[in-house]
Amino acid sequence: MVSRDNPEKPARRARGRPRDWDDKTAQNTIKSLDRAMEVFEYLSAAQGKSLTALSEETDQSPATVYRILTTLQTRGLVEFDAEEQVWHIGAQAFVIGARFLRRTSLVERARPILRRLMEVTGETANLGIEKEGAVLFLSQVETHASIRAFFPPGTLSPMFASGIGKALLAQMDAARLDRVLAAAPPYAFTAQTIIDPGLLRQELSLTHSRGFAIDNEEKTVGMRCIAAPVFDMNSEAVAGISVSGPTSRVGDAEIGPLSQAVIEAAQQLSWAIGGGGGVRQG
Repeated sequence: MVSRDNPEKPARRARGRPRDWDDKTAQNTIKSLDRAMEVFEYLSAAQGKSLTALSEETDQSPATVYRILTTLQTRGLVEFDAEEQVWHIGAQAFVIGARFLRRTSLVERARPILRRLMEVTGETANLGIEKEGAVLFLSQVETHASIRAFFPPGTLSPMFASGIGKALLAQMDAARLDRVLAAAPPYAFTAQTIIDPGLLRQELSLTHSRGFAIDNEEKTVGMRCIAAPVFDMNSEAVAGISVSGPTSRVGDAEIGPLSQAVIEAAQQLSWAIGGGGGVRQG
């Protein structure tokens, strides 16, 4: 390709990154922005924090945290509750997050499938993906029942204590599974949480062979979740679909029909995004 201004000089190809983009040394890091993002991410996970609490819990000075918060406030990314004297994530953060969701057709194509799944099962239907060793919930269709599970978009949950998480872990090869579990070792949320590595691997093997995972009160007492993986055109598990509800409605007798409905929904979404549609078993 030749430049129009200088026919003899090849035009420079636009780059998305500089040549040294792999270099994460201090010279390529904006420290003030990094500190701001630390405060912003911490506040997103711990809503309703005072300036003093944010300063102490992020180990930054009150003056620095205040400048960060007021800067983010001008962009609508955080909001200040004058009556309670606490800071919250702002509406613009949701707008930006929604733009991320629109980057892929996964969420859009999943919505009608999730809605049908909720109507068929009577339980809340969820969509999640793996994000840095955790489950990131992207979408949810809530049941109309009074007692329900609630995983709003943007919620992060440990993979080892999540139906969707275990469905995705069960599809990983041994090396990747080792890395994920080493980076986020299991710990107990309830008496049902599987924290023994050997027992967890047995559970994942069973999950792989039967095609669906069960969160049996492993994250929250009284709540069960049944999940199945979603595959892309490369037969890679890129997401998971689940239904979740109280043990009073999701009992042992309901696991069979609910798991079949979840597997079918996962197959439908796999087909919708160009995957084979089948849950890999055995």
